[in-house]
Amino acid sequence: METLEFIIYPDGRVQEKVTGIIGASCAEVTAAIEAQLGRVLSNEPTSEFFATNTPQNHLVNTQSAHSEW
Repeated sequence: METLEFIIYPDGRVQEKVTGIIGASCAEVTAAIEAQLGRVLSNEPTSEFFATNTPQNHLVNTQSAHSEW
C-alpha cells in the first residue's frame, strides 16, 4: 500500500514520509506536492528507495506418482 504522510509543524515546516513505493519513483509521486509546499530543505531516502522492484517468478515442480495397483 502506498502511503504519503505529512506532518505540519507550528513554524510552517512540513515533514513528508513516503512508504510503499519501491525505488526512486517516489520522487515522481511527490514532485507536484513539494512544488506547491515550497523549498525542500532535506531529503532522507528510506530503504525502500534503494530497493529494486524485480518481478518474482514462481516455478512449481509437480511430480505424479502412479501406483501399480
